[in-house]
Amino acid sequence: MDSPALSVDNPPQPWTGRFDGDGAEHRRWWQAVTPCSGRALPAPAVPAAAGSARPAVILGFGSDAGVRRNKGRTGAAAAPAAIRAALGPLAFHLTRDVHDAGDVTVAGDALEAGQARAGLAISRLLDAGRLPVVLGGGHETAYASYLGVAGSAAVREGLRVGVLNLDAHFDLRDEPVPSSGTPFLQMARAEAAAGRELRYAVVGISEPNNTKALFRTAGDLGVDYLLDEDCSAETAHTFVAAFLAQVDALYLTIDLDVLPASVAPGVSAPAAYGVPLPVISAVCRQVAASGKLLHLDVAELNPEFDIDGRTAKVAARLITTLLG
Repeated sequence: MDSPALSVDNPPQPWTGRFDGDGAEHRRWWQAVTPCSGRALPAPAVPAAAGSARPAVILGFGSDAGVRRNKGRTGAAAAPAAIRAALGPLAFHLTRDVHDAGDVTVAGDALEAGQARAGLAISRLLDAGRLPVVLGGGHETAYASYLGVAGSAAVREGLRVGVLNLDAHFDLRDEPVPSSGTPFLQMARAEAAAGRELRYAVVGISEPNNTKALFRTAGDLGVDYLLDEDCSAETAHTFVAAFLAQVDALYLTIDLDVLPASVAPGVSAPAAYGVPLPVISAVCRQVAASGKLLHLDVAELNPEFDIDGRTAKVAARLITTLLG
């Protein structure tokens, strides 16, 4: 049975890309992605068997409000369109359906209302057996994702959901107003209020870019983390494997500033060091192969500061890896 229609602010727009032919052997993302907002979600083309790939649904979260509140470089509200533009011309090798639900947008400073709307859409997607792929937006996107995951049947039925963040920052700031720097402390407090404990791990923490207070908060919350300087392929694999073993399902969030500035210049806070792209890509393959990926988002792309679309292309490549 189809699920209720999604409520978004902007319906999906036509995708574009290079045309090589209509056959499956020529297919690119722009030819494969189909719209799904404004009506009930379409039934999967192939019934999902146990362990098979769930249809993916792309949802944009156009928000600058959290970055602005966090005194960062604004421009991330334009990221969903930039990532779609980078995905469009790529060859489509996936065996799952991919749909586009359009965008939830944050008008002005109405961040909390936008997060709530996105959370409802994400919960509906999860409950309909879809894999939501949220395109942020600043990393305030993560709290919208959390609202969706926490409100889903998966959590209501007692599934142990872990949050894995690929990021140079803990984003555990204790501030009077939520921002792109506070989402994971917000999650921890919401989980505590619900009688649960946040299972949170971070790959790529930059020691010079996180204060002692943030490290103390991470310690108090039992956060597992791996410093950027310690992120070899082997150490990252071991770290992620240990975290995956503790959970039934995973919410993966990628803050593109985890990558070196030479790879991802188009972010609010470019990394002086960063984790090499091959390591981040390997983590994505590991997560995809685990069969535990419940929800994912990509945040902090700022097209205004990108160079040759470099950061958008990296985001698109990581998404294809996670869905493949």
